[in-house]
Amino acid sequence: MRRLFRGIAWGNESGAAAVEFALVLPILVVLLIGIVEYGSVYNAQLMLTSAAREGARTMAVTGSSAQARAAVIDAAVGLMPAVTAADITVTPAACTATTDVSVVIAYSKPYLTGMFGATIALEGKSTRRCFG
Repeated sequence: MRRLFRGIAWGNESGAAAVEFALVLPILVVLLIGIVEYGSVYNAQLMLTSAAREGARTMAVTGSSAQARAAVIDAAVGLMPAVTAADITVTPAACTATTDVSVVIAYSKPYLTGMFGATIALEGKSTRRCFG
């Protein structure tokens, strides 16, 4: 009789770990995917900010908006899809010694998995004094 009681007590818990794992696994997978997506978006945001800073520096030194756009495109080489000249706004178009130049990059970053949507809109900004 004692063996039967022990067998029932231990026998009922033998599949509990598998059931608990099956219940927790989807939550863990979504959490892991979210961490990877966040890291990817954060990396893209850092690259955009760095590229905008490089474009503003080039505009402030050379005074050429075409060279500033080229510098932004060169600095953002790791982004996929690539940044195009249409994504970059340089204001003002010409530098004088008393103005500030502003470079803004509007970028639509696709998610890696598509689980949280198709894309997210990111923006890189930088401002610098011309010839300063």
